[in-house]
Amino acid sequence: MTWRERRKRRLLFFGGSWGATGMAPAGLLWCVVASLVLRGRADEHEHTYQDKEEVVLWMNTVGPYHNRQETYKYFSLPFCGGSKKSIGHYHETLGEALQGVELEFSGLDIKFKEDVMQTTYCEIDLDKQTRDAFVYAIKNHYWYQMYIDDLPIWGIVGEADENGEDYYLWTYKKLEIGYNGNRIVDVNLTSEGKVKLVPNTKIQMSYSVKWKRSDVKFEDRFDKYLDPSFFQHRIHWFSIFNSFMMVIFLVGLVSMILMRTLRKDYARYSKEEEMDDMDRDLGDEYGWKQVHGDVFRPSSHPLIFSSLIGSGCQIFAVSFIVIIVAMLEDLYTERGSMLSTAIFVYAATSPVNGYFGGSLYARQGGRRWIKQMFIGAFLIPAMVCGTAFFINFIAIYYHASRAIPFGTMVAVCCICFFVILPLNLVGTILGRNLSGQPNFPCRVNAVPRPIPEKKWFMEPAVIVCLGGILPFGSIFIEMYFIFTSFWAYKIYYVYGFMMLVLVILCIVTVCVTIVCTYFLLNAEDYRWQWTSFLSAASTAIYVYMYSFYYYFFKTKMYGLFQTSFYFGYMAVFSTALGIMCGAIGYMGTSAFVRKIYTNVKID
Repeated sequence: MTWRERRKRRLLFFGGSWGATGMAPAGLLWCVVASLVLRGRADEHEHTYQDKEEVVLWMNTVGPYHNRQETYKYFSLPFCGGSKKSIGHYHETLGEALQGVELEFSGLDIKFKEDVMQTTYCEIDLDKQTRDAFVYAIKNHYWYQMYIDDLPIWGIVGEADENGEDYYLWTYKKLEIGYNGNRIVDVNLTSEGKVKLVPNTKIQMSYSVKWKRSDVKFEDRFDKYLDPSFFQHRIHWFSIFNSFMMVIFLVGLVSMILMRTLRKDYARYSKEEEMDDMDRDLGDEYGWKQVHGDVFRPSSHPLIFSSLIGSGCQIFAVSFIVIIVAMLEDLYTERGSMLSTAIFVYAATSPVNGYFGGSLYARQGGRRWIKQMFIGAFLIPAMVCGTAFFINFIAIYYHASRAIPFGTMVAVCCICFFVILPLNLVGTILGRNLSGQPNFPCRVNAVPRPIPEKKWFMEPAVIVCLGGILPFGSIFIEMYFIFTSFWAYKIYYVYGFMMLVLVILCIVTVCVTIVCTYFLLNAEDYRWQWTSFLSAASTAIYVYMYSFYYYFFKTKMYGLFQTSFYFGYMAVFSTALGIMCGAIGYMGTSAFVRKIYTNVKID
């Protein structure tokens, strides 16, 4: 299936609810989301050209090479544009706006299959202020990005001599464009015409276009931007193999607990049932059976706990669906498509949050379900928007393209209030009615059982700190590849690896939390709900610590804006990952606890 056919199918899916006379309420809801997230896609250029038809060269952003997210409008530097001022169309999507895409027409006259010899298109009057701006850009290794037919092109602003005394500007853009039939499949830029920056002179900017026939297929035209030698390196395969070995070890450990240790526990408890009361009182009773009257006691702060579990289940659903979509569709071929897809999927999966959070809160006897629904619905959006709002102030101060426009903020708020909240309400009502009744296998005692003293390494705080080590160990190699694709200049495309790592992470997390919970209950400590959640969620702490190592030893980032952007959004990513792992750990542990107490005979 070609790129064009995939786009048409996607437009048909989002716009197919429209009828001749109106539309159903459900169709209206989905079209509102689609129009906010993917607005403007219906009239995008179809990537087919007639001979001598206009081809638009878009100037996107310019910024320091080492700070990928610190970008500014191309014409914020004193570049000049071509003489052609009129332009056909351009519509920005929500994903592009959030990612700081700022397309501006270059003004260059480019026609399909029509060569252009070196032509001067403008002059720069190099006064002192203009020269200082270019010198600052060259000192900080500024690069710029352009687009032709959605194909990205990168170029460097200029360079300095070996002594750092003289600075030179590249003034000649030599474009070589490959075509296959009536489609553009390849673009290359060569920067030439190095001119020394001398105050009070004029610098002529020029360009040329060379068209050549290419055998590259249109659907394969983005392959040149991928880096198989990096993403499919032996270290990547070795990390997957290493994680599989960890999974086998942990599954074996949990199986041993379930099959051998629990069998011995059942045999011992059955033997105790045959004793009379005197022998049982004189016997040495211990183990997880002794807390059967408290193990299903509601957790402390059930409102917050159930909201976290619901949010974690939704994040897992979003991650799973987005990875599947990315495996089926080449999302990296469209600007902002990954972010737009994630926003749409997050909004569409809001009932998952409401269902799991609302049902858990109902089973724990919670009565303020409306408050729980609001907290669950806005927990993740508030965290993300709060961080973005803080970074946005810095971006506005820097006049960076990452500054989020007011209209985009309104669009995000509309999604939260008119899509996420109603769908969360639907999920909450379903959860409370379908699985909100407490059906625990053991009665809960009216008076809580005292928790006996135990060794220091069996304390919940210690278990929480140690619980995230193995889950982090199973993913930290993949974290390096993901970080490099986001913070450096790599396009992540091996989503099969990511899906595999997600499955491994889930298995490792569930196994670790089950083992931790078993030892905790065996020490007659029934505070397993928060312990299982936090021991899995502590993975986030190790991921965030790893982000510090990556920042200082794997990148050359600098400056207030880039540093704030990096650590701000890494905190959001780590927290979301921790909430997801915590929810996965709790759900698996909850099934384990219910299973073992169902199979033991209780008086």
